[in-house]
Amino acid sequence: MFLHWSWFLVALYQLNDSTHKYGSFAWNLAEYMTLFLIVLMHEFGHALACRQVGGHADQIVLWPLGGVAYVAPPQRPGAMLWSIAAGPLVNVALFPVFSVALLLAQWAGWGGTMPDLYTFILVIWFINTGLLVFNLLPIYPLDGGQILRSLLWFPFGRARSLMIATIVGFLGMAALIPLIIKENFGWYYILAAFVLLNLWQGFNQARTLARVARLPRRAGFACPNCKTSPPIGDFWGCGKCRKAFDTFLTQAVCPHCRTQYSATVCLDCGSLHPIADWVLPNAVPPELR
Repeated sequence: MFLHWSWFLVALYQLNDSTHKYGSFAWNLAEYMTLFLIVLMHEFGHALACRQVGGHADQIVLWPLGGVAYVAPPQRPGAMLWSIAAGPLVNVALFPVFSVALLLAQWAGWGGTMPDLYTFILVIWFINTGLLVFNLLPIYPLDGGQILRSLLWFPFGRARSLMIATIVGFLGMAALIPLIIKENFGWYYILAAFVLLNLWQGFNQARTLARVARLPRRAGFACPNCKTSPPIGDFWGCGKCRKAFDTFLTQAVCPHCRTQYSATVCLDCGSLHPIADWVLPNAVPPELR
């Protein structure tokens, strides 16, 4: 787990900017730390779910816009759906906890007797609820947009589902931009720029995936991870001589500089495996037996 350097700068700004809410600076600090504890639990939800389905999740970064769990689930719609949905489910699980605490605070009259504690509970309730609602917006790359993409993956496939999700995301942002302009809050502009950048990247990735999906495929080989046969052609680049070649035609040896590669990347899911692991049982070439 890492804290981005900008997290500390924003923390100082936010702590000094919210002093009017509490009678003591300690409550400001408690609120800010609780916010990122909720975000951290959310990201751990993604990471643990990803590992549960056999994916890789080794890094979480907290930064001013929240947190990022670097997850790489198997390229299957079910595995992707669970890895993404587990994050918001953490906020769903926290919702009744904070709701009960808020109801008890109201029942006990803490708004008058312990105003700082009451305000803290109320703000934390709004933070968790706001994060849940915001993350479930069907705008890629927010969790809601990625959940939509995973659901669309079942009937439409990997490339078309991403294309549809990004188009829906662009429409969603078009609807939100007037509200962002009306609110005229700096963080909203930064967040909008971040989302739009990722939408554009997702749109281009969908176009690339669509082109790769239409390529002719090589019989006798399949990715051990996504079970997809590799395309035929010079689509792998040599890191030494910078020339392209067909790694399955040359058995992972660059024909230009004779560099041997221990693993081959899948152009469909991005996973790395020794080329011998790609060979289907009934199509083992003599040199790999």
